[in-house]
Amino acid sequence: MHVAIALIKAGQRVATIDLDNKQKTLTHYVENRRDWAREASLELGGPTHMCFETVNGRTSEVETLGRSALAEIVERLSRSHDFVVVDSPGHDTYLTTFTHSLANTLITPLNDSFLDFDVLGTVDPNDFKVTGISHYSEMVEEARRARSTHDQPTFEWVVLRNRLSTLGSRNKRLVGEALSELSKTLNFRLVDGLAERVIFREFYPRGLTAMDDISQLASGAKPTMSHVTARLEMERLMTAIMLGHLVARSPETFDAGRNAA
Repeated sequence: MHVAIALIKAGQRVATIDLDNKQKTLTHYVENRRDWAREASLELGGPTHMCFETVNGRTSEVETLGRSALAEIVERLSRSHDFVVVDSPGHDTYLTTFTHSLANTLITPLNDSFLDFDVLGTVDPNDFKVTGISHYSEMVEEARRARSTHDQPTFEWVVLRNRLSTLGSRNKRLVGEALSELSKTLNFRLVDGLAERVIFREFYPRGLTAMDDISQLASGAKPTMSHVTARLEMERLMTAIMLGHLVARSPETFDAGRNAA
């Protein structure tokens, strides 16, 4: 959602697709944004959004129809939008690998713990050295092979360390070292992304993001360093996924940051 709004703020036409039609977090986020814009009489701007409803069953016919329908939707949206942002579910579905094979850029947010690291790779319990790759990494490799089969260039894979502690710790260092080692095997770029900040949780009920003005979060609210820093983190993320040139920095944000400091 933050990436989509950052692109919209930069004047890009953005469509979003929510593949997690059970939890629907992205869909609810977009709906919250629309509701808050209407209630507060704000021009927030938002993506063209759809929630892709998958058909129950795992027969080959159902899977073929599902992949064909999704490919058609992505192709149609690509003709009228500059970017199509797809939110894949955390669990494996027959569309997950297929969706990854459609991507030009893959962003994998990973909470900073070995519990989440296990999705990408395994480590030795004695020295925490990487010993192998896990199911999600194998799925990404499968998606890469699918693109190669169709003579398409491989996608850019960015692993984003999410909910980082602002304090140094042994766990933070060990996870970072393991990810750095794994990145050489799996050819992904490692990005220190978003810190654990209360303000990110406050954004959701109103559908707001770090790229929105703080005044839209609450009436009479004053900018804080937390908001300014969250925005800077998002700008660094956009740069990391090769889209930083599209995100124009707002002078008001940095003035507010100096005032808050």
